[in-house]
Amino acid sequence: MGAFFALFKDLHIYDKYEFKPYPVIRISFNDGRPYCVADLHQKFYGLMYFNQQALGVTCNEQLSAGDCFADLIRQAYLKYNERVVILIDEYDKPILDNIEAPEIARPIRDELKNFYSVIKGSDEYIKFVFITGVSKFSKVSLFSGLNNLQDITLHPRYATITGYTQRDVETVFSEHLEGQDFEKIKAWYNGYKWLGEGVYNPFDILLFIANGFDYRNYWFSTGTPTFLLKLIEKNRYFLPSLEGVIKDDAMLDSFDVDFIDFETLLWQTGYLTIERKETLGNKILYHLALPNMEVQISLLGVIADFLSRIRNPVALSSAMLIALLEQNLEGLKNAITALFAAIPYNNFTGEKLYMYEGYYASVLYAYIAAMGYRVIAEDATDFGRIDLTLLMPESIYLFEFKVDGSGALEQIKAKKYHEKYVAEGKPIYLVGIEFDTQKRNVAHLAYERV
Repeated sequence: MGAFFALFKDLHIYDKYEFKPYPVIRISFNDGRPYCVADLHQKFYGLMYFNQQALGVTCNEQLSAGDCFADLIRQAYLKYNERVVILIDEYDKPILDNIEAPEIARPIRDELKNFYSVIKGSDEYIKFVFITGVSKFSKVSLFSGLNNLQDITLHPRYATITGYTQRDVETVFSEHLEGQDFEKIKAWYNGYKWLGEGVYNPFDILLFIANGFDYRNYWFSTGTPTFLLKLIEKNRYFLPSLEGVIKDDAMLDSFDVDFIDFETLLWQTGYLTIERKETLGNKILYHLALPNMEVQISLLGVIADFLSRIRNPVALSSAMLIALLEQNLEGLKNAITALFAAIPYNNFTGEKLYMYEGYYASVLYAYIAAMGYRVIAEDATDFGRIDLTLLMPESIYLFEFKVDGSGALEQIKAKKYHEKYVAEGKPIYLVGIEFDTQKRNVAHLAYERV
């Protein structure tokens, strides 16, 4: 015990906490994927066996998974004469692994609910329970029996518990990051917020250092958000709406197998974060935003490629970026036209996304936002809303989209959208794009510099 206690020397907790051993039950669903309830039961029994071995206790093998869990808790308490600590990691993974198949996810959810309900019934033997997971399933669907849980997801006191703070990066890692641009590092990897100071994903910082300070999508590359992509296509989500997502407590706590809100799922999986909290009368609202450059470039890039299904997206997006950087509007027109011309016809005959008005704006928004510059969708002015504003280092672009309509450029000029950005002192380009759903391409693109 002395060696363990010494690990905390020079930390705040060292002389302020009574270090005392307790029997610990560790449960992690991180490994493997259950494809049915039988697989989950096998996982339960494997976890119970592991903990019996670790604690040196024996439980009745004839019991159900839930009863075996309850027996394990009681046996551990009796052997050590101390209440039990229970640590559960990835509590939701068996459900999320099957979220695309509700007919599998529902029974797995119900089995997990029965399993977790044991904790409430064993309260007299338990000292402490700590549960972690990616998503936040509603208590009604998964924890109805555990009404004494404290959810610390949005507790300001724990806002920095899951990552490195800016101070951590600039002090603890100062030797490893000597000579680096801390503001750029912050823009790329900081920004995950839970009603407190923004933090870094530790995975990003460690790999950023290990890879010689290359700015890459380290965290994002660990998993492709396939389910999110399918939701976008199925629900015809208007991507520019990501720029102004507002949710309340009820929405952020209502996630379940049979009710999957796309924006809530983005928040729960880390692709959106809470930019700020607002109290409006008696209601609390949360303004969500993309957390940093890594997520903006990576997520929107993957979405853009998924929606367009073109064979060589890098070449076309690079041509568009070069045109924007060089303020070559004729080149931009050619790049955008080539982009939509490259979309395979048979990819969208089922869902007929090309008939969906928001599809064209969503594709273009995704490609432009993936360039990593500041993008404002539905940009409010005194005279109306700009469909899309792109703020680049040396120039500003204002886009207006029309589907099976005309007068896009004329609308920008008539409503004097550019006046909002005149004080920036940069060239402002007005770009009106009109799409034809029959041709599934740009019918007319006009531009003007002011």
